[in-house]
Amino acid sequence: MKAGTNLEKVLAGGHFAVTAEAGPPKGTSPKVMHRKGETLRSCCDAVNVTDNQTAIVRMSSLAGCTLLKQQGVEPVMQMVTRDRNRIALQSDVLGAVALGIGNILCLTGDHMCFGNHPTARGVFDMDSIQLVRVLKTMRDEKKFISGEDISGDVPLFIGAAENPFADPFEYRVLRLAKKINAGADFIQTQAVFDVEKFQRWMKMVVDRGLDKQVHILAGVIPIKAAGMAKYMQTSVPGVSVPQGIVSRMEAAGKENAKEEGVKIALEIIEQLRNTPGVHGVHIMAVGWEDIVPEVVGKAGLLPRPVVA
Repeated sequence: MKAGTNLEKVLAGGHFAVTAEAGPPKGTSPKVMHRKGETLRSCCDAVNVTDNQTAIVRMSSLAGCTLLKQQGVEPVMQMVTRDRNRIALQSDVLGAVALGIGNILCLTGDHMCFGNHPTARGVFDMDSIQLVRVLKTMRDEKKFISGEDISGDVPLFIGAAENPFADPFEYRVLRLAKKINAGADFIQTQAVFDVEKFQRWMKMVVDRGLDKQVHILAGVIPIKAAGMAKYMQTSVPGVSVPQGIVSRMEAAGKENAKEEGVKIALEIIEQLRNTPGVHGVHIMAVGWEDIVPEVVGKAGLLPRPVVA
């Protein structure tokens, strides 16, 4: 299939891709998305818009993506199966395509107990792997789950997430293979702090030839403070933060914490660029989008490629 979205073209061209994340506001003002879009425009190939991340109500991902698209910033629409059944999910895909949104990242979503509506009922009509398969069928066969035909093309670049650090470790590469078989074109991983463990996972990926079947973008989170590093180490499931990173952030003190956090992120990106099978990075600067241009620039990843 001919490359369509900018992200797809960058990866198809063999460039080292850069994506970032923009969380929508807990409100109605488009200015929040416009500001984040302007910040990330020149340093990223595409920008993810989260879908009620951590089960907290925010502006919809579809609306956030549309606002970015109006600015000329390419969006990646995150879509979780927690809140919508197969009817609503397919409907939103059609709407996204009609609005010119071609990148969709399929996720199951954080459980409701983590959010601000813990008694909400989860839908979970399907999981993320099933959603990937549905999008592939809509794109390649132009059919709904019901078997009925879709009128018009459904050009999509289909993404999924993967966590190389969750247990059992050996199973993670098998789960990646399932997502590839379902139709994933690109993968964005959980944040990488334990580079050695990530590289062991990537060796299994490469040994199986999976890196030739999907584009893997490794997650990077710039750390703002020692407390943030410690919290992720102890309280965020699936994130592996070595003690050495926590100790470095603590030693930096409050005055130099952000500078040290950027330095750590740059060191990680350099190692990721030299890891076989890694095709890009996905920078998740939670509430710190302003730092992304600096990180991308200092990492030697500017200017971003212009693809036709």
